[in-house]
Amino acid sequence: MARSKAFLSPFLVAMAIFSSIGSEAKREFVVGGRESSWQVPSSPSQLNQWAQSNRFKVGDFLIFKYDKNADSVLQATEGDYASCSTAKPLKEYKDGDTKLKLERSGPYYFISGAEGHCQKGQKLEVVVMSEKHWSKGVTATPTEAPAPAMEAPSPAPRASTAGLRDGFWIVLVRLGSLIVGLLMA
Repeated sequence: MARSKAFLSPFLVAMAIFSSIGSEAKREFVVGGRESSWQVPSSPSQLNQWAQSNRFKVGDFLIFKYDKNADSVLQATEGDYASCSTAKPLKEYKDGDTKLKLERSGPYYFISGAEGHCQKGQKLEVVVMSEKHWSKGVTATPTEAPAPAMEAPSPAPRASTAGLRDGFWIVLVRLGSLIVGLLMA
């Protein structure tokens, strides 16, 4: 029995550590689902259709890829988003490779800083789910927007911890089987 406690105690500590690591994993979403998709879309609702097909949670990241010499990303109020007003953005990004952390639940509004682009549909509304709603069993992964015909394939998805988490559970089950076998011996 003392031998089983010696195995069981480190096992439980390892399980607690790996469980907390897996639950802290945050995801990165390339806006529009592919590189350089922060541009005037082929359909005015294309970017928002992409956003609606995903489930965002606090701590996730949005990545905007665009030509920094021709465009920018403006975080806007709901009213400025609706009217495509670029006069008073909440925040402005011009680096061409903008990575934004979603720090709170609720809606975020983004519009293009290039003249006339917002009016042509280059705007995005992202709704971030609260932890309370996320923990009710919703599972989703970053998805890609439908690509226009004759376009190059999308880049590979960014690395995530899903594989690590799945591998951990496999090891955990095997280790548990080993411990039960030792206890029965």
